[in-house]
Amino acid sequence: MKFAVIVFPGSNCDQDMIWAVNLFDGMQATAVRHDERSLMGYDGVLLPGGFSYGDYLRCGAIARFAPIMTEVVRFAQEGKPVFGTCNGFQMLTELGLLPGGLRKNESLKFISKVVPIVVETNKHPFTNQYQAKATIELPIAHGEGNYYCDEETLAELEANNQILFRYADKVNGSVANIAGISNLAGNVVGMMPHPERAVEALLGSTDGRPFFESMLTNFVKESNHVK
Repeated sequence: MKFAVIVFPGSNCDQDMIWAVNLFDGMQATAVRHDERSLMGYDGVLLPGGFSYGDYLRCGAIARFAPIMTEVVRFAQEGKPVFGTCNGFQMLTELGLLPGGLRKNESLKFISKVVPIVVETNKHPFTNQYQAKATIELPIAHGEGNYYCDEETLAELEANNQILFRYADKVNGSVANIAGISNLAGNVVGMMPHPERAVEALLGSTDGRPFFESMLTNFVKESNHVK
């Protein structure tokens, strides 16, 4: 299964994402420029972290209008897997593919550290290789990771099990400590933590591996063997 990692001016986590995905047999990731207009030959989309277009206006606000985004929206509407981490999560909310939005951290400071994350559900295509309610450790690196939505949207997210990850502690002011969510269909996921930076012991944690193993199990039918 071939994933397109979309690279924007200011992206800085695209190679991390490509490296992480390519560790798994059955999945292949390659870079696709923001100004391309076709995703022919790809089966899924990954939006990496970074500072697309310098984070001018709002994080992800300009990236939302990149030519390739028409294809990203099409993939989402067709039920293909679309995942965004950090700046990618911000893009998905700007596109309207995920509800809510990301605001400046409550502290008004950039946060870069490893934090404990609670896996809220393992009954989801992106999380079913985790234990439900497990506490894992993933790195974060953001200045605008404070997730916000109104009370009605929060109630819907809760009722439909769309909240996949929460911060175990108060980190950035996010509503209900939300760290990652899914769309109702389950094929679009955004999260501020970086699972792609936690796939090898050398990096300090392998807690990101089950995230990609879940993708492998659910979206790649021909192989579930991990290198």
